[in-house]
Amino acid sequence: MKTVIEKTFQVEASIEKVWEFLSDPTKIVTCVPGAALTEKIDEKHYKGEVTAKFGPVKAKYNGNITIEELDISSHKMLLKGKGLDAKGKGSAEMIMNGILAKKEHETEVNFTMEIALTGMLAQFGARLIKDVSDQLLNQFVTNFKSLLGGKEVDNTINTGSMMGSVVKNKLGGIFGGDKS
Repeated sequence: MKTVIEKTFQVEASIEKVWEFLSDPTKIVTCVPGAALTEKIDEKHYKGEVTAKFGPVKAKYNGNITIEELDISSHKMLLKGKGLDAKGKGSAEMIMNGILAKKEHETEVNFTMEIALTGMLAQFGARLIKDVSDQLLNQFVTNFKSLLGGKEVDNTINTGSMMGSVVKNKLGGIFGGDKS
């Protein structure tokens, strides 16, 4: 199962400060719901884990993140991640392209993520994965803005939001919505 997620948001901070935080995996991981770095291999390679919960199914992925491109002059980044379900029942791959743009009094963050899942989570379908991913991204944006503001960040997954997405998806399917 593959899906593409696009997100744009604005942050009231300089492009330099936003870049400093977004380009540092040790800082940004604290904003990603359910994620943790477990090892820094070198400046471009990291090991980590992500715990994801989709309704009643909880999956933990152990994997690698590679920084393919980190261009400070154009504020562009390309990251690739691969992970295996800790129980051996699936895998996940992610390619993320991000770019920052300086606006009048803020910085605009644009990114696109291509996600490919196999195993139990893939059975939920692209629509549910997209709905839940959108909730996770909203939580990430909230966490990121808090981090930039010097506040504490809680990257535990907000399960209430996730259950809302599951219910919305199931009801949409029952009442004639997209069944993907």
